[in-house]
Amino acid sequence: MRVIIAAGGTGGHLYPGLALAREFERQVPGSETIFVGTAQGIETKVLAREGFELTAIKAQGVMGKGLAGAARGLAMLPIGLAQCLALCRKRRPDFVLGIGGYTSSPLILAAYLLGIKRAILEPNAQPGTANRVLAPFVNLVFVAFDETVAFFGGATTRVVGTPIRREFLEASISTREGPADAPPAPTVETATPGGRPSRKPTLLVFGGSQGARSINRAVVAALPTLIAVHPGLHVIHLTGDHDLDEIAAAYQPYRSMGQITAEVVPFLYDMPRAFRQADLIVSRAGATTVAELTACGKPAILIPYPHAIYGHQERNARVLERAGAAQVILDDGLTGEALANAIASLLTNPARLTEMGRRSKASGRADSAELVVAACRVLVQGK
Repeated sequence: MRVIIAAGGTGGHLYPGLALAREFERQVPGSETIFVGTAQGIETKVLAREGFELTAIKAQGVMGKGLAGAARGLAMLPIGLAQCLALCRKRRPDFVLGIGGYTSSPLILAAYLLGIKRAILEPNAQPGTANRVLAPFVNLVFVAFDETVAFFGGATTRVVGTPIRREFLEASISTREGPADAPPAPTVETATPGGRPSRKPTLLVFGGSQGARSINRAVVAALPTLIAVHPGLHVIHLTGDHDLDEIAAAYQPYRSMGQITAEVVPFLYDMPRAFRQADLIVSRAGATTVAELTACGKPAILIPYPHAIYGHQERNARVLERAGAAQVILDDGLTGEALANAIASLLTNPARLTEMGRRSKASGRADSAELVVAACRVLVQGK
């Protein structure tokens, strides 16, 4: 079975696609998945590492880009469509899938014109424009939330959750392993007065696959308070490429004095391992992040991206807040003091962390990728 998936630009689009590609391999041994993306997105460095083929097309976003940006994005659509038509004619896929974003439109339209079975996946509670426009052209619509069905309706819509990589399903609250990436993790155990080892808590910080400047700087501002409350705290901090040097330099004085241990990296390929290490996670609230948090049963402080179209990240975050699985701090109220108080309050209350983790786990689902692939196989087989 040959599948083409349009997913890329950000981790929120790419990683559900990767989860599905792996699930196709698991359910249909010998299947082949080809990804459609651009030459600028995160897919250019992740897919080669994961062993999947990437075909880059000309595509650009339309929404939130201003009048000139929208015009450029629309002008690229015929070019991307022609490239996807050529790809589909050459590779003859059995099925194509779009996971939102600007690369989905040309691929889905090409499959529609060629009569290839096709579907879209919408991981957010508030669907994006691309998926709403494409819905009439697909055989199946997969959504993550019950409330999203109203935007699509019809017998073609299935509520399945957000597919995540199987490695996340192995991450539990109590499991602690090695480093988040290749470098060896520093020791995070010290001796108590009675001579018994006392594990220091681990905080995982990330602002999506590309980092978030407001979160990066708020964490740095929070460090003096956090160190005072939790000397020896271990932090795994994904900064993004642009802020790496600045944030790494801010940690250095505390590290050199042994007040904190930290792994400061621009990007994490092995995010499931970082999740396994973390006692508390500070992050944005993209749909994929929320799905990963709930699959792992991790307590979180969520800081929604304030410029997300339709405010979908705040909607995602509030779902976990209402479930008692997360605390929400809006970006315009994010300060070092506010973040330090929130982190310190949770890390000094293990019982609350455990309960938040339990509620998080109860909010998630582990079978999303299986459901999507099974439905796609039935569609392709014509049953």
